[in-house]
Amino acid sequence: MTIKVGDTLPSVNLKYCPYDPSLEHACGIPQNLSTDSFKGKKVVIFGVPGAFTPTCNNSHLPEFREKFQDLTAKGVDQVICISTSDAFVMDAWGKWTKTNDKLILAADGNGEFVTATGLVQDLTKIGFGAIRSQRFALVADDLKVTYIGVESGSGVSVSGATAVLASL
Repeated sequence: MTIKVGDTLPSVNLKYCPYDPSLEHACGIPQNLSTDSFKGKKVVIFGVPGAFTPTCNNSHLPEFREKFQDLTAKGVDQVICISTSDAFVMDAWGKWTKTNDKLILAADGNGEFVTATGLVQDLTKIGFGAIRSQRFALVADDLKVTYIGVESGSGVSVSGATAVLASL
């Protein structure tokens, strides 16, 4: 069953490498990012099927980076991008896209978040594996989902930063 407005975020641990400008050509040490840490905060979580893939890299992530200030002006405390990659891939992608300390690029390496929320898809037919994130965005305020947009086709519409901003 897919998570919906009014539901509580599941308690799972993601992994990320905190932004460190001194590590330009290396990755940091992965840290835990518990969804429990979102208690009392308004967060945007958007999921992508894969780091560095064309739509994720050229459309989805850049829009959130570009509209970061608009999101924080509407009361968003954190913007988190998740993918079923590992923390090192997500850190390298953050460096490549120059997200710096604006977005947290977190790994859901075991697919625990996307499975618990029903936002999982099987992409074995294209060699990506059986547990991949759907393309989605959600807003959670004090762990309660207030917006969810899941793409039904290719491209970015209901999961983009513009749609999220309109929901705030």
